[in-house]
Amino acid sequence: MKTIGVLTSGGDAPGMNAAIRAVVKTADYYGLDVIGIQYGYQGLMDGKIQPLLVSDVEDIADRGGTILKTSRSAEFMKEEGRKRALQVLERFGVDGLVVIGGEGSLKGAETLHQLGVKVIGIPATIDNDLAYTDYSIGFDTTLNTILDCIGKIKDTDFSHDKTTIVEVMGRYCGDLALYAALAGGGEIISTPERKLDFDTICSKLQARIKSGKHHNVVIVTERMYDLQELQRYIETKLNLRVRTTALGFIQRGGSPSAFDRVLASKLGVAAVDLLVNGQGGQAVGLKNNKIIYKDLAAVNEEIVDKPDLYRLLDMLLY
Repeated sequence: MKTIGVLTSGGDAPGMNAAIRAVVKTADYYGLDVIGIQYGYQGLMDGKIQPLLVSDVEDIADRGGTILKTSRSAEFMKEEGRKRALQVLERFGVDGLVVIGGEGSLKGAETLHQLGVKVIGIPATIDNDLAYTDYSIGFDTTLNTILDCIGKIKDTDFSHDKTTIVEVMGRYCGDLALYAALAGGGEIISTPERKLDFDTICSKLQARIKSGKHHNVVIVTERMYDLQELQRYIETKLNLRVRTTALGFIQRGGSPSAFDRVLASKLGVAAVDLLVNGQGGQAVGLKNNKIIYKDLAAVNEEIVDKPDLYRLLDMLLY
């Protein structure tokens, strides 16, 4: 093996740059060349390639986003697009590929593996929706951003005795909402794994107000409700003023936390180690604080289920 390629794909996640840095520096340690592929799979098909030297990645670990840029590509899902990707890899002499991204990105990596490419996946998604690993790169940073935002909202809620519905990211996984609530960010939580209907939310709010708590934060995962509809329902039923705040893409940005930088470094080194040892078709991850490896074909088979954390939530937010 002489040359390794690396790309970032899908939604950006804080810590992607730290993972790129780890891949480049570990490859250099082994005497390998690295090429960076810009704009994910679309850039791979279009031949958007650049050499990556150690000097290029020395000062990127603390930067959010990704220096390689990223995108989503419907074209790569077609046979013709994949053929173009293979031709580019061959033209640039890429012996192994590291793909940094989430669920869809790792599916793309599995497709390339089936076509004969030695590829290793690194989980990087703020949603933390890959059950094979305890944490994906970007989740911790995003969680702390959410907690910071909610803390500011709480200051105003307390001052005015207001209730605010806060919508966080997560897509179809409620980990951001769950962990934010466990960390003291909110009093009522609704996630895809445990969705509350409007009446249940109202009942919980009413009980808290009767107990003397007139400022409350309701945390919900995105795509679950029409926020304005939920707001109107609560206001009508309980006769109180409610605010809604969708945190949106502010959650994705910012300098990665120390945890995400260290996690990205561990996974980046592990990915290159696998390629150097002639392995492919694997995704690296973290389970019980240990680096683990999973077949790319199986990374999406497990269901995100955390009954122990929801039991803890029930005990803390009753």
